[in-house]
Amino acid sequence: MRFTITGKHVDITQAMRKHAEEKTSKLPRYYDSINHVEVIIDGSQGGSTGVEIIARGEHSNVFVVTERGEDAYRCVDLAVHKLERQLRRKKTKERDKKHRGGTEQTTT
Repeated sequence: MRFTITGKHVDITQAMRKHAEEKTSKLPRYYDSINHVEVIIDGSQGGSTGVEIIARGEHSNVFVVTERGEDAYRCVDLAVHKLERQLRRKKTKERDKKHRGGTEQTTT
């Protein structure tokens, strides 16, 4: 899985990079076709920090989450949590669609 972290109007420290990579590395656990994760940290809004996570999967599946707050580490945590929910929901829909069939019971 490829990982990219970008900072807009903010310097990305090694600790921030490690934290974001550690949190997003668990995403394939929820949806195994994720092959690229991009984290964008935006510090342009005064004291507020914005985090956007874009997860790209196979078959043009793209999942986007944004979070805004004071602490960049907390924003990353909350954004990853939102993304986990999206991935779980997508996986559940795929499973339900795939295993929808069955045998009909006919009574005579």
